[in-house]
Amino acid sequence: MPEESRHKFAWMDVLLLVFLAGLAVLYPVSEVHAQLILLTIGFFQVFERKFIVWAGARGEVYSTLMKIALASLLIAHTGGINSSYYLIYYLPVVTAAIYSGPWGTLGWTALSSAAYCAFLIPALQVYRLTASGAEELGIRVLFFFLAAILVNRFVMENRQQSERYRLLAERLAETNQQLKRAQVEARRSERLAALGQLTAGLAHEIRNPLGVIKGSAETLGQKLPEQDSIAIELAGFISSEVNRLNSLVSRFLDFARPLEIKKHPEEIAAMVDYALKAARDRWPDSKVRVERQYAAELPPVPLDAELTEQVFTNLVFNAYEAMGAEGGTLRVEIAKKEIDGRQGIEVDLRDTGPGVPPELREQVFNPFFTTKNEGVGLGLSIVSKIVDDHGGWIRVQPNSENGACFRVFFPLE
Repeated sequence: MPEESRHKFAWMDVLLLVFLAGLAVLYPVSEVHAQLILLTIGFFQVFERKFIVWAGARGEVYSTLMKIALASLLIAHTGGINSSYYLIYYLPVVTAAIYSGPWGTLGWTALSSAAYCAFLIPALQVYRLTASGAEELGIRVLFFFLAAILVNRFVMENRQQSERYRLLAERLAETNQQLKRAQVEARRSERLAALGQLTAGLAHEIRNPLGVIKGSAETLGQKLPEQDSIAIELAGFISSEVNRLNSLVSRFLDFARPLEIKKHPEEIAAMVDYALKAARDRWPDSKVRVERQYAAELPPVPLDAELTEQVFTNLVFNAYEAMGAEGGTLRVEIAKKEIDGRQGIEVDLRDTGPGVPPELREQVFNPFFTTKNEGVGLGLSIVSKIVDDHGGWIRVQPNSENGACFRVFFPLE
């Protein structure tokens, strides 16, 4: 609780005790029982919240009953039905209005009124109830109900307003999260675009001298005498390494080149199964166990089949490589979801490998970033580009178990 709130609450406690002490002083000193009851009511009001916490789930009920009992005890010691302290019943009435709903408030107010009217029974043995007396009693009881309804209405409106504020805060928090994700994805797209342009320029500049080197190496190999085996072997090394560099340059160009997306309605589960089969064919002796959980009646998604198969093949292959020879479990879940106001198909691929550290979850989609001993780090960058060009997104989610979770979303429109 803030410091200012604690001070405010303490001052209200002091004022409450001062007012009740004033009531006690105004009453004849000889009636010490009434004064003690007033002080008891004051201290109970001060420590009411602690009492409710201590009493547990029904603490608010016990608190209201306690105030009715103390109010009735005070009335009994100060003149019964004619007591000037009958206003003390406003304490349980207001308490019930704060803690209860409308019907509960009416019930507790009726009980408080009944407790007060019960003092009429012994009074009728001595006095006669006149019309004016009955009217006065009725007015007092009606004021109990009027106060209860007004307080309860204010409390209910305040609760509704608090609930609206809470829902608004939740929506704002969710919107902030979506904005942060959008900013991250925008920055990633900007990096991909800039690096793509740079890569395209470098690839074209590198490819031309590679062609010259390869041609020269092949010509040199043909001109060398057959007995000079070492020179021929070195010329062959030059040619093979040039071919490898050419393959790498082609991958750079694939990354930099704008994709030609040809969308057709496709069954996304079939593409995932194709990628799983490709991984099983590549590692037939793998100990990886695949678990599938596909939602029923998944609608077709407008996709480029060839590019989308590349997405899932890359992700599945990465999962197999991450789990290695020891194997593990690859769980694949496919479901229809509405995310950020868009209907689409969400695919989760969860493996039990070493996982992706939190500080690397955004970097894994950057070009040339890799944690493998081999490779140039373009696989996930190309995957991210394909998914982005389909209007979807791919993220690395925290996994409840050990391992990584890649979540892919493709919109239905």
